[in-house]
Amino acid sequence: MTRVSVVVPAYNNAEYIERTMDSILAQTHTDLEIIVADHASTDSTWQLLQKYAADDRVTLLQTEAGGGALRNWNRVSQEATEKYLKLVCGDDLIAPTLIERQVAALDKNPSSTLSAVSRDIVDANDRPIIRNRGLGGMTGLVSGATAIRNTVISGTNLFGEPACVMLHTDVLKRVGWWDSSYPYLIDEATYVRVLLEGDLVAINEPLASFRVSDSQWSVRLARSQASQAAGFHTWLFAQHSVISRADLRRGNLAALGMAALRRAAYIVLRRRMKASERAAS
Repeated sequence: MTRVSVVVPAYNNAEYIERTMDSILAQTHTDLEIIVADHASTDSTWQLLQKYAADDRVTLLQTEAGGGALRNWNRVSQEATEKYLKLVCGDDLIAPTLIERQVAALDKNPSSTLSAVSRDIVDANDRPIIRNRGLGGMTGLVSGATAIRNTVISGTNLFGEPACVMLHTDVLKRVGWWDSSYPYLIDEATYVRVLLEGDLVAINEPLASFRVSDSQWSVRLARSQASQAAGFHTWLFAQHSVISRADLRRGNLAALGMAALRRAAYIVLRRRMKASERAAS
């Protein structure tokens, strides 16, 4: 069995961290190295994690305050020792067969450097609000160049949040770990760098769940996301030959449209989530 490093950067996830950890420990692929780094949480995240230390697969670490997401994502990833790495944020969930499916996909396709699945968007009670998002129709083995072009011209991250993705640890190390040159694209920009080294294996099934938060509603955030996407697309066009000038223009326009659409969707989701919370109380 291929051993996998599952790394969890946690920060103020007390409300969800146990559900996240339980979903990791429930995997059908059991040969796991699970490394959790708590980034100076001010809630009870660190205390809640202590019960998992009894599992010899689990290592608990603490990261000093400061440095944003990049510091903790890199700190916990750089502790990984196994062939494949999967980062799961401290409030997300993965389906029991996800790691088994992604390991099999990567093992079967030696040209691949990254596997991604689609995901559900869930509320605070883990109930799906939007099902089966991501990948833009990609399935099976897709060349890295094609996958990169598809995500650029879509104007959004087709590969999903880190819980959707598994990648080669050595390739992540080779490209310089997580890339926060464009902070709102820390995941997508890193995936693209990894896919410049090999191919994508896409599994078009919702085997991960991503939880939206109140930090994702603002107009300012939507504008920043679009601006950073355009900056990243421009860098990619200038430094690599995987997209054309027409792709660049198309992708930048799509990023503007997706930012506006994302904000509208988040407003609707927030209302639905609040209504759901009221009904449950």
